[in-house]
Amino acid sequence: MKIITGGVTAAKGFQAAVAAAGIKYKDRTDMAMIVSKVPAVTAGTFTRNVVKAAPVVWDQQMVAQKECAQAVVVNAGIANACTGSEGMGYCKKTAEKVEQVMGISADQVLVASTGVIGMQLPMEKLASGIEHMVPKLSSAIESGHEAACAIMTTDTKSKEVEGKTVTLGGMCKGSGMIHPNMCTMLGFVTTDLAISKELLTEALKEDVKDTYNMVSVDGDTSTNDTVLLLANGMAGNTQITQKDENYQKFVEALNYVNTALAKKMAGDGEGATALFEAKVVHACTKEDARVLAKSVICSSLTKAAIFGHDANWGRILCALGYSGAVFDPEKIELFFQSKSGKIQIYKDGTAADYSEEEATKILSEEEVTVLVDMKKGEEEATAWGCDLTYDYVKINADYRS
Repeated sequence: MKIITGGVTAAKGFQAAVAAAGIKYKDRTDMAMIVSKVPAVTAGTFTRNVVKAAPVVWDQQMVAQKECAQAVVVNAGIANACTGSEGMGYCKKTAEKVEQVMGISADQVLVASTGVIGMQLPMEKLASGIEHMVPKLSSAIESGHEAACAIMTTDTKSKEVEGKTVTLGGMCKGSGMIHPNMCTMLGFVTTDLAISKELLTEALKEDVKDTYNMVSVDGDTSTNDTVLLLANGMAGNTQITQKDENYQKFVEALNYVNTALAKKMAGDGEGATALFEAKVVHACTKEDARVLAKSVICSSLTKAAIFGHDANWGRILCALGYSGAVFDPEKIELFFQSKSGKIQIYKDGTAADYSEEEATKILSEEEVTVLVDMKKGEEEATAWGCDLTYDYVKINADYRS
């Protein structure tokens, strides 16, 4: 696997464009389009929240009923969630506008929104944004980067990643209202691979279990979570229709892209100063490993300790203990590690002999890992979160303002 620079336009046949439509933000781009030159086999995963935004409902129907899609229209600022039949109507009108301007069938147009819940979209601004974007569609790497920036809300960094000769590229947004079982994230992964819809769907659904579903910023599962994977076949390879060596190579590349995007979201959580990673090893089952790792990065007390660079291992042990997984706390071992080093903080049921000063140095880096050795089996899992800071409260106290 070769890693090169790029985003959603890196794969052959994909274009992107942006517009400053003024949907909520007055001084920045807030709409993006991704278009494949040919219809692309499409897979998707969506929020498990019972309250689903109109774009989620629209996309779920389209992905389930249609083999392919060719365009995705995304807006930031207004989530188009809890907007009733009017909100669903805006999804249809958006798709019909693309059909009118580009000739792409409305049932091959997917839509996504992120932002404030409960507000109606200004359809005239969306329509104008589409008219503005279509002539600007470009396969340039910069166009993909601009698209990643346009879909941001409280994000502070655009999130892109790409890699492979048969190329995969991706972008996403996500900063707050992020919790396992997808998050308030919109993710778009493109590839020029030729692959069947069945295998594309299976690959995505399996991979999100160990990537996006292992991310948490604040414990809130969004109404708008969407990950779309489009494969347009323009690499010219023989279509992958079975789980052979080529399929396994694709799964590896997809995992690389999704893992990189997941970590970028966690590290850019609202108000965050550090990416907080929990890696659980030697667990009895894969599910135990996932549950334990997520419990640690979801703990508000542990997240606050990471912000304070405080090696308060008792909070980690507590989070492991209420996770639901069964283990012997007398046997596990805990470590902190970062680029500043690695230190054992707990073993044999009590604190290890460690230096608080060294622990603080390790915890003061921008990426911090707690390693949990369960001493029980061979399974492992990793979860990603961020520290809990004063700024998180400030951002969400006046989010609608």
